Amino acid sequence: MRSTGSVEGPPTSCGNAVREYVESFVTEDEVLTAARERGQELGCTPISADSGAALRFLASALAARAVVEIGTGAGTSGLWLLRGMAPHGVLTSIDVEPEHQRAARQAFADAGFPPSRYRLIMGQALDVLPRLTDGGYDVVFVDAAKPEYPRYLQAGVPLLRPGGVIAFDNALGSDRGSDPAGRDPASAALREVSAMVREDTTLIPLMLPLGDGLLLALRTS
Repeated sequence: MRSTGSVEGPPTSCGNAVREYVESFVTEDEVLTAARERGQELGCTPISADSGAALRFLASALAARAVVEIGTGAGTSGLWLLRGMAPHGVLTSIDVEPEHQRAARQAFADAGFPPSRYRLIMGQALDVLPRLTDGGYDVVFVDAAKPEYPRYLQAGVPLLRPGGVIAFDNALGSDRGSDPAGRDPASAALREVSAMVREDTTLIPLMLPLGDGLLLALRTS
């Protein structure tokens, strides 16, 4: 039972302090900082540092040798993934914007990754994904058009090996993904993909409150 004499601090203030601590727990080096700045200049919001650290951890824990990324951006998330992958692992990254992939290529080169470690494909992900090998990937990471998230789930899960993980950045969408009142296409899609992950008996779901929400699903079979 809570003591009537206890004094509690403001929950909002405490929550902000915890969030700031989590966000700064893993710091970015100069290469990541430069990639982040290029991404902001290009108008493609980079993944948060704490979510990026989670991707690196995931790739390392799975000893990932093959990863698909939907939404190259300026290479920030790709750097995190590459740094966690097995030494000879290959990142396949898909984006529709050539300037994004030019920026990512620069980021990977600055980090010392040779071209053999990554494959940049320009095009619509929903057109490219069916051409990739089913069951051939350890991780599929999605950070692209939110209204397409349910379709990315449908196309991405078959690419995973058993034990592989699909991850969606911005899954909470500034709380839009958890707000049933949101009627815009992005909010509806975020709620839909979360429900699809929870209800699929072949997936083990997890929502992490990192960045703007990181939704994970592990393929069991």
